[in-house]
Amino acid sequence: MNLFIKKSHHKHVHSLRTLGPGLITGAADDDPSGIATYSQAGAQFGPNLLWSMVLMYPLMVGIQIVSARIGIVTGKGLAENIRDMFPRWLCVSLILLLLIANTINIAADIAAMGAALRLVVGGGAHGHAIFFAVTSLILQVLVPYKRYVRVLKWLTLSLLAYVAVVFMVQVPWQEVFIRTVFPHITFSAEYITLLVALFGTTISPYLFFWQASQEVEDIKGDDERNPLLQAPQNARREMRRIRFDTYVGMGFSNLVAFFIILSTAMTLNAAGVTNIQTSAQAAEALRPLAGEVTFLLFSLGIIGTGMLAVPVLAGSAAYAVAECFHWPEGLDQKARAAKRFYGIIALATLGGVVLDFTSIDPVQALIWSAVINGVIAIPIMAVMMIMASRPEIMGAFVIKKKLRILGWSATGLMLITVITMFAIW
Repeated sequence: MNLFIKKSHHKHVHSLRTLGPGLITGAADDDPSGIATYSQAGAQFGPNLLWSMVLMYPLMVGIQIVSARIGIVTGKGLAENIRDMFPRWLCVSLILLLLIANTINIAADIAAMGAALRLVVGGGAHGHAIFFAVTSLILQVLVPYKRYVRVLKWLTLSLLAYVAVVFMVQVPWQEVFIRTVFPHITFSAEYITLLVALFGTTISPYLFFWQASQEVEDIKGDDERNPLLQAPQNARREMRRIRFDTYVGMGFSNLVAFFIILSTAMTLNAAGVTNIQTSAQAAEALRPLAGEVTFLLFSLGIIGTGMLAVPVLAGSAAYAVAECFHWPEGLDQKARAAKRFYGIIALATLGGVVLDFTSIDPVQALIWSAVINGVIAIPIMAVMMIMASRPEIMGAFVIKKKLRILGWSATGLMLITVITMFAIW
């Protein structure tokens, strides 16, 4: 009996240790700007958009597994594979748009973190924002990769604050189930626009680049591991790990998003508060309706997930730019050995801070970031699906029919959302 318990314990510990790129990628998807979008969905339409999180889960899993497989099979990130297979102008164009979108997103996230800390402890939001940006930048540059990844893993726990919020308020679970399975869909411009925003927030290009690059980083950081093209005997173990990691990571991401929509639906929407434009505004609106504890959990969650998302946004941009231009790259590198790689991280992070001090409307900035992300997601996803199906890139590890269906379905869904968005505008 004791032997069985020990084996079971070791199995669960091993399973938890295999969580990495997929878990961090999924958690980073619920960044402060995403929290604002989910909060607005709950505040404006109550539980009537909960179904979207259920729909997007298998699509997210499919496209993220494709990106992870490209990384683990080839030992190269997405941008490097795009550079090698497609015209240089395509790689440069996509990466430039990604850098712009990520910088705007970083600006929104840092501003939200500063505003959330101001709500909790007072002080100036701009000063707090600078503190968070500098701290994030120092951690990325000075902390060794293996140790830094452990920090990011622990930061994913901050998202549990949004699960806790739901249990601080009254929830009619039967109605929630009915609205999730049989949603009340309205074809108004507001409903469709917010649905498009949810899709764009949940399926974002920076997540593809980050997960693929982290698979490559993990190979570089372990002398006993090689890309599957060089070590096909490890394929079954690695593919099983990627599936487990991605299913858990994307499940965690969508579950948290589901709870954010639900908590704001049960509090803000129920009280007639239907216009939330920032995550900090959502936290402040919760205080008189759901109490100090709920407000504090929501605010601290914004800060925790921001500290997780900012390095993912800056890092994914740096990986993409460095791979496209064949620069030395990787968080496992010393700053002196990869100056331009860390320079892009600094540019994106500090550029976000600068944007916060301009007259640019943060809500408009988020809209434009979502537009760019939505537009560039389509060609990037299409390129990923083409590469993952090509034997000259993937060898014997081309994706099978089920994954092709999921990946192309996600791509088609993004195309429909972007077309709908422009039609509404």
